[in-house]
Amino acid sequence: MTAPREAHCIPFREIPRTSKLFAAFLDSFPRVSRYYAHPPTTEGVVSAAREVRLDAGVRKDVVAILREQNARFTSDKKLDAETARALDRLEAGAVAVVTGQQVGLFGGPMFSLYKAVSAIHCADAITRRGIEAVPIFWMATEDHDLAEVDHVLWNTPQQLFVCKVAPPETEVGRSAGQAAFGLDLKEVVDGALRALEGPFAVAIGRVLQESYAPGETYGSAFAKLMSRLLVGRGIIFLDPLDARLSRLAAPLYRRAIEEADTLRNALLRRSKELADAGFHSQVRAARETTLLFRYVDGHRQPVRSKNGRFTAGLASFTREQLLADIEKTPEAFTSNVLLRPVVEDTLLPTAAYIGGPAEIAYMAQAEVVYNQMLGRMPAVLPRASFTIVEPGIARLLAKYGLDVRDVFRGRQRLRTKMERAALPRRLAQCFESDEKRLRRMLKDYEAPLENLDLTLLGALRTTESKMVYQFQKLRGKAGRAENARTGVLDRHERMVRSALCPEGDLQERRLCALPFLAAYGPEFLGKLKQLAKIPAEPEDSCGYCHQIVTL
Repeated sequence: MTAPREAHCIPFREIPRTSKLFAAFLDSFPRVSRYYAHPPTTEGVVSAAREVRLDAGVRKDVVAILREQNARFTSDKKLDAETARALDRLEAGAVAVVTGQQVGLFGGPMFSLYKAVSAIHCADAITRRGIEAVPIFWMATEDHDLAEVDHVLWNTPQQLFVCKVAPPETEVGRSAGQAAFGLDLKEVVDGALRALEGPFAVAIGRVLQESYAPGETYGSAFAKLMSRLLVGRGIIFLDPLDARLSRLAAPLYRRAIEEADTLRNALLRRSKELADAGFHSQVRAARETTLLFRYVDGHRQPVRSKNGRFTAGLASFTREQLLADIEKTPEAFTSNVLLRPVVEDTLLPTAAYIGGPAEIAYMAQAEVVYNQMLGRMPAVLPRASFTIVEPGIARLLAKYGLDVRDVFRGRQRLRTKMERAALPRRLAQCFESDEKRLRRMLKDYEAPLENLDLTLLGALRTTESKMVYQFQKLRGKAGRAENARTGVLDRHERMVRSALCPEGDLQERRLCALPFLAAYGPEFLGKLKQLAKIPAEPEDSCGYCHQIVTL
């Protein structure tokens, strides 16, 4: 892949649906600093690294488990050299830069890879500062909402379509790391292979086939795909659905039950504090909330507290029974999103967590859990964020005089600009020159009207506005007429929106990355890693932004 021809930034405050909390975190961190332990800067990570305390026995046991897991994810069941080296460094005392994501079909949306790239970049940056650091990807295999991970949008030059593998009925309600694919997976994979185009399509297709096969789970297939795509980059993958890891986390699970009332009250206070400050709570805390899930008949159910007892689905427990279950079978329990980061940092020497906008928001709530249960919190950094503009789409943007912001601002604005630019060249030139002539003509009235009656200038401005509006409206109608004759405008609009803002959302949140890798190769990720940033100061407004990368 050649280097990006152009890359420029858009502040997140200009991205639709950016939450107030995330915008404040990026643009005015002091406003929200009380919800986080460290600023999202290099120095913040260094400061957090100095606070890391991890029991040597836990570190040794976790590294041994990770060696087994990561060897299992490879094609030959052997660790690649860089992953082995990263595990050696972790065992020797390195801190961790952790990220994570649900185990989406075919790797999920593009931002899953952006998270991995961000963690690799951050670990490298901290290591250059003299603190050994390794990147770790925590796969959320314990999540049970399969409807969130069983599909991904796939864009090709011809069409935008949904790749979806509905889990067998027997798997619904199970965790993603336990729910296995059925035979219908093969048909979906074959369709994806046919859609791959580009110099690297065969290689990427082979990786996809090796990773996604009937019998694999959402978790195992995701791990195999991601480890192959990122081979040689030294990133470690972690699957929390391992009974040995559950045993190491069991003391935290017990505390979650023993201190359930205190934790719940702290979370309710934090939710109110956020609301009073004009922000929102990403995770709803209720009076019955605990921080645990329990498997009941193979299905993951939230553990709730009510009237001195606990429930999970239809099952009911006393506190003593639940604590005994945790002691006997800790693998029957998993954490919710507010306890999960604390579990991660009980098992790992985390100096920084790389998250998306929603995770940044819920970390503002999780801080009270960190404070009570761990006594420290890592630095929290936003993942890198990109919109990739391929050459064909870049040519369409230039043809219609568009900026990517026009696409983000909605279909109506996009369509209006495209219609005005869609006219035959001669007619378009007539509209442009005549609009300028109209404005000059009206300007000639300024001086005589001002001499006659100063108040007439306001009427002149209104007249100009109305006349120009009607003139531009006529131009738009002419553009629509041209489209009705050729259909080109509809096709081009569909191509631009499918590529840059599919289903009205950011490209990175909807599209699968595999078509891009088929077109541009593994070094596509290396180029994006070079564009990732960690600012030196929280006031550095260019430190974190959404990057438009034109290829």
